[in-house]
Amino acid sequence: MSHAQPSPPVHCAGPRGLATRRRAFLQTGLAGFATMSLPGVLRLQAHNSLQAAETGTAPARQKNAVIMVWQPGGLSHIDSYDPKPFAGSEYRGPFDVIDTKVPGLQFTELLPRHAAIADKFTVLRSMRQTAGGHPAGSMQLLSGDPDTRDKPKPKYPDWMTVANYMRAKDGPRTNPLPRYVGVNPPLEYNGPAYLGDACSPFVVTGDPSAPTFSVPNIGLTDAGEVQHLDRRSQLRRNLDTLERTFDQQRELAALDEFEVQAMTLLTNPKTKEAFDLSREDDKVRDRYGRNAWGQQLLLARRLVEAGVDILTTSLSGPLCGRVQNWDDHAVNHHVFDAMRFRAEVYDRAVSALIEDIYERGLDKRVLVCVTGEFGRTPKIEYSPSTGAGNASAAAGTIQPGRDHWPRAFSNIWAGGGIQTGRFVGATDKRGEDSIERICGPGDFLATIYHHLGIDSTKTFIKDFNGRPTPIVDHGRPIAELMG
Repeated sequence: MSHAQPSPPVHCAGPRGLATRRRAFLQTGLAGFATMSLPGVLRLQAHNSLQAAETGTAPARQKNAVIMVWQPGGLSHIDSYDPKPFAGSEYRGPFDVIDTKVPGLQFTELLPRHAAIADKFTVLRSMRQTAGGHPAGSMQLLSGDPDTRDKPKPKYPDWMTVANYMRAKDGPRTNPLPRYVGVNPPLEYNGPAYLGDACSPFVVTGDPSAPTFSVPNIGLTDAGEVQHLDRRSQLRRNLDTLERTFDQQRELAALDEFEVQAMTLLTNPKTKEAFDLSREDDKVRDRYGRNAWGQQLLLARRLVEAGVDILTTSLSGPLCGRVQNWDDHAVNHHVFDAMRFRAEVYDRAVSALIEDIYERGLDKRVLVCVTGEFGRTPKIEYSPSTGAGNASAAAGTIQPGRDHWPRAFSNIWAGGGIQTGRFVGATDKRGEDSIERICGPGDFLATIYHHLGIDSTKTFIKDFNGRPTPIVDHGRPIAELMG
């Protein structure tokens, strides 16, 4: 996988450079008492409030929410939700097939908990896109960019930042929590593009299962610390007065809003409660799994229940295997060892989230989607490993793998008021091509927007050049996944 390069340093000169340095100072100061990407989140609040004021407040939408669980690198559809037991040995893999609670729907043996609750979700087996690389594949699925070339940064904003931007038009937000939160989110190949960093998520990093896990300074209750924030706030106002001539009025207004949201987020006890996993019953935490993925998904449920609208979380890291993602080339992982290595944790965490959505009465309001950017090659390939580690033999050892495959892959959907206990679409006998009810990135995006109350056929946002750009220029909501 390619990796994003660090941004070049900013060189400031003259009055405009002074203003830039001041903004950097303010961001650093705020980061000093809230290190979890607080500047980006609060710029989000400020920017969106200004945009809403400019464009007018839209009619209130139903406050539906979406949880997207991301599999970076791409899940092997054949080894999970779309097994091909009658394909040749060079395709089907070593896993047995098991029946599910839905007649006619089978998974591989790696997903027994999914099989037991298959009546609570729908499997879409006929997703397809056209980009073979991780950057372009992610951009196609999450922003609708049709380009097949891998680019260093996105041309179009992803659906998460678009939804965040659109929700700002609903009027003032009374909930102290951000609209858009990422718990170890997929940020490597996606982002706000021309919407700007103000629409980026409030990012929570780290392992929520660790005893020391916390979101720094969320929900401060100590009076002395709150007073300290007030003093910083006064300092910022003084700096604004000194340099007012160097900033546009809009930037100053954004910083004012930024300050208000900072104080709200940092001092409201509701924020601390929402992020506090210790408030969950031990049996619930055990059901999700006492590991990073299980507790990420439990935190996701807590946050949407508390009023977060858009929640993304990426199942990556050590639980994936040696290279810490689902990119199961033979040079990275022994694909079948990798699937076994992560299967129990994945099966438990995702099943628990889906069960919880229904048990807690969130199934109409909250849509859950579990997906990666593409599938893996149906035909198994063999190459020498590049290193030993979890799910990978010693360097030089020939081992099986599956490569990138955008022509056919699966994802699962739950909640959102959709009809569950079914499978939609189909691939051919080897899993090489989607052949029935073929769905593309535009359909994927339109479905999510529909759930959030956003009409993707009528919504345009101005790009960097001021041109109205559709948020989806092709595709329509998948009828079988519409509540």
